[in-house]
Amino acid sequence: MSLVVHSARLVDDGRIVEDAWVRFDGEHVVAAGVGDGWRGMATDEIVDAVATAGAGALLTPGMIDIHGHGGAGVAYDDGPEAIRQARALHRAHGTTRAVLSLVTADLDALERRTAMVADLVDSDPDILGSHLEGPFLAPARKGAHDETLLVHPAASAVERLLEAGRGTVRQVTLAPELPGGMEAIALLRAAGSAAAVGHTTADAATTAAAFDAGATILTHAFNAMPGLGHREPGPVGAAASDPRVTLEIIADGVHVHPEVIRIAFAAAPGRIALVTDAMAAAGVGDGHYLLGSLSVDVHDGVARLSEGGAIAGSTLTQDAALRTAVAAGVPLECAVHALTTAPARAIGRVADLGALTPGYLADAVLWDADLQVRRVWTAGRE
Repeated sequence: MSLVVHSARLVDDGRIVEDAWVRFDGEHVVAAGVGDGWRGMATDEIVDAVATAGAGALLTPGMIDIHGHGGAGVAYDDGPEAIRQARALHRAHGTTRAVLSLVTADLDALERRTAMVADLVDSDPDILGSHLEGPFLAPARKGAHDETLLVHPAASAVERLLEAGRGTVRQVTLAPELPGGMEAIALLRAAGSAAAVGHTTADAATTAAAFDAGATILTHAFNAMPGLGHREPGPVGAAASDPRVTLEIIADGVHVHPEVIRIAFAAAPGRIALVTDAMAAAGVGDGHYLLGSLSVDVHDGVARLSEGGAIAGSTLTQDAALRTAVAAGVPLECAVHALTTAPARAIGRVADLGALTPGYLADAVLWDADLQVRRVWTAGRE
């Protein structure tokens, strides 16, 4: 199927282009321009952005979530149908592709779940692979992970999970100060998976050493790690100072204050990836849920462990993250970059995802001027 979207403000790759048009043919973007250059093209559908979404309509690449655990009442750990149910919710909010985050579990369970996600990558193209958030985490910064299931990142354990993933493990969060942590980072890098520093007690020097060893992501910056201090810069300071590193931010106004969101974008321009860290309650509402083996209560949209009260993921969708970031003072083009190009780059998919450039996959979102999603396409299909 071929399609042209025209008369939109195109927000793409850190820039805004007025009166733009983009043409899809099959699964890919085949042309783009401004003005009336689209007229006369033979297409199956022509979408007038202003007629569809009103004055000020925006067209962006499809959003990519590299860290989320579920939604629509289910978790990604719950099996293929649960995954598809949660993905349908997030796709309706503009997240056209996602890495599925698996919460800490015993190694046997994680091996099965990682293999399951590998199977889904073959059948469901909107699924990019898995993110193992655990079990290689520091107990003192465990957050909403079962401490009894945490283990050191021994090479045998890391290799076992990588083998189960058959090349689809996109990201592994670990605490580099644990025994075997630096060696695990090297293993992940050699396998083509991104090593992410997170749930850690590491100071700035140890974190910097992890980045030198090959880690390239800071998992949900500011959360489950030492804070950014004027004498102790910690993991956030090390990541913001290193041009090789992408910093995940959960822009729900709970995990990170809006002013700190703005500061993070200023400190690490082009290197912020807005993620949801969404759990089952996303899109559903308040109530009682499970996150892995742990009980979670959601009140006023905030998820916390029933015992201890630690924040337990979010109820965020990426369109809401965009609105929060822009309201915090982040320029629109920078916030969109953090939802599209930056996460694609973080997992090594910058050659075909995260932009509306000819040759790229035709993933796109049409928004109204209030940043509400109006239409969504994944590989050219609505």
